[in-house]
Amino acid sequence: MPAKNEFVVIGRILRPQGRRGEVLADILTDFPEKFAERRQLWLAAENGSHLREYNLEEHWFHKGRVVFKFGGIDSISDAEALKGMLVQVTAESRVALDVNSFYVSDLIGNTIIEVGRKESPTVGIIEDVQQIPGSAPVLLVRNGKQQYEIPFAEEYLIRVDAARKILEMKLPQGLLEINGPLSRKEKKKQ
Repeated sequence: MPAKNEFVVIGRILRPQGRRGEVLADILTDFPEKFAERRQLWLAAENGSHLREYNLEEHWFHKGRVVFKFGGIDSISDAEALKGMLVQVTAESRVALDVNSFYVSDLIGNTIIEVGRKESPTVGIIEDVQQIPGSAPVLLVRNGKQQYEIPFAEEYLIRVDAARKILEMKLPQGLLEINGPLSRKEKKKQ
């Protein structure tokens, strides 16, 4: 069995859907069409416990979600036991991306280094990524108590060192200051 950190979440089971053990799930992947190619999926609780492999017998899409039918889950009560479980695939079975594309899960935990910054070039560690329709994703970066929102735009990206989990970026002048704490003068204006 692969280690817990070798899995990628692609869905979350909401509730039973039907009488033969089907379950309704939120789709948490950009590649839902790949469900047709998958036969083995892994289910686990939010905290990673109860990890178990399931055979995917069939699936279909329903109102922006997906319905799964797993082997051995044949009743409403069987399906009820899966409520809240995360649907996962092994990291190695993910869809291959273009050279300049990244999975959100691969960005989280990376350190951002600002190229050319003389004083403390380390900006912080990526905690999350906000997907904003029609614009570049926003990296939520933390350095101690300070949090920054940095657009993940190609023109800012210099180099990615996936092995060392480092993103080298050249950020526009003043971007980090915009995210900085308010000065006393700014606080008084509020």
